[in-house]
Parts: sequence; structure tokens; C-alpha cells
Amino acid sequence: MSKNDEKINFKPPSGFDIEFLPAEKRLEQFLIDTMRRVFEQYGFTPIETPAVERLEVLQAKGNQGDNIIYSINPIVAEDGDKDSDRRGLKFDQTVPLAAYIARHLNDLTFPFARYQMDMVFRGERAKKGRYRQFRQCDIDVVGRGKLSLLYDAQIPAIIAQIFDDIKIGKFLIRINNRKVLTGFFQAIAITPDQIRTCLKVVDMLDKIGEAKVKLELEKQGISATQAQEIIGFTQIKGDTDSILDQLAQTSQALGNPTDFEQGISELKTVIAGVIALGVAADKFCIDLAIARGLEYYTGTVYETTLIGYESLGSICSGGRYEELVGMFVGEKMPGVGISIGLTRLLRQLMDAKVLKPLAPSPAQVMVLNLQPELIDTYLQVSQTLRQAGINVFTGFESRPIGKQFQLADKLGIPLCVIIGEAEIANKTCGLKNLQTGTQIAIALDDLVTELLAEIAIKH
Repeated sequence: MSKNDEKINFKPPSGFDIEFLPAEKRLEQFLIDTMRRVFEQYGFTPIETPAVERLEVLQAKGNQGDNIIYSINPIVAEDGDKDSDRRGLKFDQTVPLAAYIARHLNDLTFPFARYQMDMVFRGERAKKGRYRQFRQCDIDVVGRGKLSLLYDAQIPAIIAQIFDDIKIGKFLIRINNRKVLTGFFQAIAITPDQIRTCLKVVDMLDKIGEAKVKLELEKQGISATQAQEIIGFTQIKGDTDSILDQLAQTSQALGNPTDFEQGISELKTVIAGVIALGVAADKFCIDLAIARGLEYYTGTVYETTLIGYESLGSICSGGRYEELVGMFVGEKMPGVGISIGLTRLLRQLMDAKVLKPLAPSPAQVMVLNLQPELIDTYLQVSQTLRQAGINVFTGFESRPIGKQFQLADKLGIPLCVIIGEAEIANKTCGLKNLQTGTQIAIALDDLVTELLAEIAIKH
């Protein structure tokens, strides 16, 4: 076999197997449209940043992304000079947002609230549920000099509305403040170098359990007594009022340490705002074990879990940061945001049967082709329906009526319009509902009204 005759391997590269079938893609689009609608209800505006950034930009927040950046070879310009700028594919939306703000600082109005739903790329080991290319959906609010904690309170309201609207089932938004944790660590004599490690270890509590967390803490030089105090602190439970009361008592017992007190105050403000925004009490809580391992978080942090499917991990997470944007512009620019790794989340939710794919076709009606000589009528009827806001699939090929019903059924189109010579003569048409099996005869002039009523019932 010659080289030209060799069979082409058309499978996607490892980690890039993100293709959805039409029914799955329509579900993804529904989720994107839902998020966009909710984001815009809260005043967020869309932006898009390049897939490619300079490596120095991607590496700006230290070692957070060095091990997952896809580097790109230098570009050779048309004049033959090699572009010396080293480049890479963006691995998240947050660093590109910081660079975007720096590039357009004088053209933006602050606080700047944006949403972004682009593809990101990570050069990490591919495995089930972990992709090298995936869609990440983010919102962030960035202030210039200061940023109200009410923006932190608004985030859970946005999360709750999105997950309610997509009917994802019961979920819990878990809220904490990094200053509460770091302030407590300081108060029990954990050194500054150990605090960073403690945050990362505590963040693994749900995954590895108390015994292993205690062991990991002791490996880092934390005493057994301190480790037990940390675990005991993160396990404080109750409703929001009860936990805030227990934190106040703990603070008093520790001598009211400054950072701890500030964290409690910020957490209290955020919780009050969440309540004022009408988020149901069973949809959020204070969870002192939420630490978020990324180093740039400085205040409020969030993780959202799906009740009954906790093994999926956090389905939406984020928090407040103080230095990430400012490092590009040399001034204080605090921000707060959340991220949803949509590609991975959608695949997990479909595998778990939490969400089901939509119909393969967005068409609500199929106009059958019973007689080729009536095609002009079929086209005219189809256009009339489309002008009324109805999605229409028109049968261009003449097939047996049973085959056309089968096609509509496979595409998930629930309604079929049937027009033959007899119907033309009587100015009527048949309307068949494939879901119920019923068929009625109606006047052509009433078709739009009847279809709109049928579609309204379905929805």
C-alpha cells in the first residue's frame, strides 16, 4: 500500500475529544444562552480575548499555570524576521482578563463587569472528564482602587438563578472567606510559610478525609495539636447565624486577632447581601473548609456542589482577588468572579443523567413533501410559519409519508404539516402530533394560530 493509500486517522488527538452530537450541542447552547441571559440581567457585558497570549502574560501569576501552558513556536514574519515574542494558548479566562483590562484601561468604565465563554487550552495529562481544550464560562467584576463586598454577595444570586433556570436539581453554594482561615491559622501560631500549605491541604478535605488531611498537615511541620485544631475549626456547622456566632466566640477566645476579625466582618456582610438578594436558605451555606487552592484568592471564596452528586466535585467556583489585575497596571484593582468549566460539567451531568440532550433539530414543525408538483406551496407555507417565529424543517425530497414521519421523529420534530391535492382544493391541511399520534384537519388560514398554541402547550 502506497503512502497515499494509507487510511487517515481521523480520531481527535488525546484530550481534544470535545465534539458533541447535535442533540448534546443544542443542550450546551441552551446552557450558554441561559447563562448569557442571567449574566446580562445583572449588567455583565461580553468580551472575547485571543486564544494566544504572550508567555510572560500567561506566566504572570507565578507557578499557577507553568505546567499546563501550551507553548507556540515563534512566528516568522513575511519579511523573514523571526518574531522573538514567545507565545502560548490561554489556559483560563482570568489572566487574559487582567491583560485585557491593562490594554484597554482608559477605555473601560469601572467597576468593570464582564462575562466570557471562550475555549481555553491546558497541556495537562488527558483522562476521562479532563480535557486539553474546553469551554470555560466566567464572570468577573473588577474595581479600580476598591470594590464593594456586595459584588461578592451578588455572585451566589447569579449562580442560584442559573442553576434554577436550567433545572439542574438541588445544589448548595458553599461560601467562606480566606481571611477567616488565614487569620485563624495565624492565631494558633502557624507560620506564614506554613499557611500557604495549610490552605492547599484543607482544600482537599472533601476529597481525602480528615485522617489524611491531619497526616498531610503533620508532614508539613504542623503539630498534632495544631492539626486537630484546624480540622475542628473547619468542621464548625450550623445555619449562617449559628456559624457567625461561633466564629465571634472563637475570635474572642483567641484575643480578637485582626485578620480573623476582618474575615468574619467581610463574611457577615456577604451573607447579609446574599439573604437580601433573596437566595433561598437551602441553596447556600457557610463552609469553613472551603479554601480554594489557588494562591491569588484573598477574601470571599465559593464552591457549588450538586446534592446527591457530590462526587462530581465543585460545579462552579471562584472568589475575590486583590493583586491579579493590578500587577499589569501597577495599581490596586480588586476583583471577584466565578468560573464554570462547561465542557467537562456538561459531559458529567449527561453521564449522570442529571441533564438530558435536547432534540437533535431545533425545528418545531416539519412541512411534508407529498407531491413534488406542490413544492411551491410547501415553500410558501414554510416561510409563512417562519415569519410567525416558528422553526420549520421543509421536506425537499419526495418520500413515502411513513418515511417522512420517521425522519421527523428521529430529528425530534413533534409536529408535521400535511398538504396534498385534496387539502389544496379545500384550503386546509393536516396537522399530526407525533408525540400523541393525533391528527386534525384545520384551515390553512388557522395554521399559524394552531401551531403557536401547540408549541405554547409543549413549553
